[in-house]
Amino acid sequence: MGIVPPSVAELRKIAERHGLSLDDDALASFRDLMAPTLASYAEVERLHAERAPEPLRREHAVPSPEGNPLNAWCVRTDLRTHRDGPLAGRTLVVKDNIAVGGVPMANGSRALRGFVPRADATVITRVLDAGVRIIGKGTCEDLGYSAGSHTGADGPVRNPWDPERSAGGSSSGPAVLVATGEADLALGGDQGGSLRVPAAFSGIVGHKPTHGLVPCTGAFPMENTLDHLGPMAATVTDVATLLGVLAGPDGLDPRQGPGAEPVDYLADLDSGVAGLRIGVLTEGFGLPGLSDPRVDEAVRAAAHRLGADVREISVPWHIKGFDVWKVIATDGIAWQMIDGNGLARGVPGPMDPELVAHFGAGRAEHADSFSETVKLVTLNGAYTLGRYHGAHYAMARNLVPELIAGYDAALSEVDVLVLPTVPHVANPLPGKDSSRAEYVGAALGMVNNVAPLDASGHPATAVPVGLVDGLPVSMMIVGPRLRDDLCLRVARAHEVAMGGFPAPQRIPSTARA
Repeated sequence: MGIVPPSVAELRKIAERHGLSLDDDALASFRDLMAPTLASYAEVERLHAERAPEPLRREHAVPSPEGNPLNAWCVRTDLRTHRDGPLAGRTLVVKDNIAVGGVPMANGSRALRGFVPRADATVITRVLDAGVRIIGKGTCEDLGYSAGSHTGADGPVRNPWDPERSAGGSSSGPAVLVATGEADLALGGDQGGSLRVPAAFSGIVGHKPTHGLVPCTGAFPMENTLDHLGPMAATVTDVATLLGVLAGPDGLDPRQGPGAEPVDYLADLDSGVAGLRIGVLTEGFGLPGLSDPRVDEAVRAAAHRLGADVREISVPWHIKGFDVWKVIATDGIAWQMIDGNGLARGVPGPMDPELVAHFGAGRAEHADSFSETVKLVTLNGAYTLGRYHGAHYAMARNLVPELIAGYDAALSEVDVLVLPTVPHVANPLPGKDSSRAEYVGAALGMVNNVAPLDASGHPATAVPVGLVDGLPVSMMIVGPRLRDDLCLRVARAHEVAMGGFPAPQRIPSTARA
């Protein structure tokens, strides 16, 4: 990179931005006083370069449009390091916000295009060690800030049940590739429902782990307190198997604290629900202007079909939690991902300076190409942080313990909570003539049930429960923190009760890898 001393003109702009009244002589004096510190920046750059790992070099290819009819692939690979392990013989696709060394990572954005990470994310090392074959990276939404599938830099990802509808986002491509059978397993991310919404719209199983259970080291961050990585698959057993490989501390991720040790997620998976208490979360149903009564009915019927002790239960903080999440997401993402170029300042853990520099330069060059959702969070967050100095972020973080306590109080009366993952089925993709409000609404208007659980950190599993108008309906199962096994056990009992989950009939004519 190289360290270039500032000009007086550059320092004048900085001083004005910070309310400092300094003439040019004063600014020149401060420039001279900066020289020893800038020399340390240059030395740190030299020291880091000496220790940087040699970049991995791996074969990869961009799929042709003919072989990518739903726009779900962004890169094709054929990577494997072991031929045995719990994932041997399985294929996996990776959301394009997760580093696979030697393979391009764009995170759905022109601002990151051209970046190639040197090394693998922790989760990539773990799945390769477990014997999986990584067959590519799945398309995702622009910087991950969308629950719709129309906001990525390379156009919309199309729903496998109806190509004119959203596949959900931001883990859009991975969900579609599992639903079509082109990949057995997928890795997704979830900061506001970005794993569970596409699982719901595509008709597959998706699990958002307890916050900190799965390390995010090597994934492009949005906001440390909201960041989650998790498994997606066509069956609950596959999701549980993949979670067992992903979970556990890596000694690097500051999001991981005490209790992040994995358990055997397969041990009690088929134990059924006898003796369990299922709480139907009242506030997750009948959302004004959002809920489809047929979706609500399908989820309630699925809960009762389990044959357990099913009862209504109220968590008033579920509604309030959506407001809490919105403030944390808006200020936090604007501060860390946008202004901070992904850096979570003030926390330990490894960081990728090449990614930070590449994105920082790309963000300035391609700002006008950002999705309308990224522009919205940039403007909103810059305004609220600038006008109110982050005070509301602090307030929201102070309210999170009450949000957690609200869910925990209900989970002391029942074993799990159930509610619709999304209050309606997949919505139509916005057309070219759609207004900005329609575009943003189709991206962010359906996360009321999923987003609060990113703020609280509770585990949540999305599972199909049937079809409405030929489109998947999804139920979300929420458990106590670090009881991911319990969510999956109930999900598996539901899968057995259904006799398996339906698959889309509209399978694209691509050859399986």
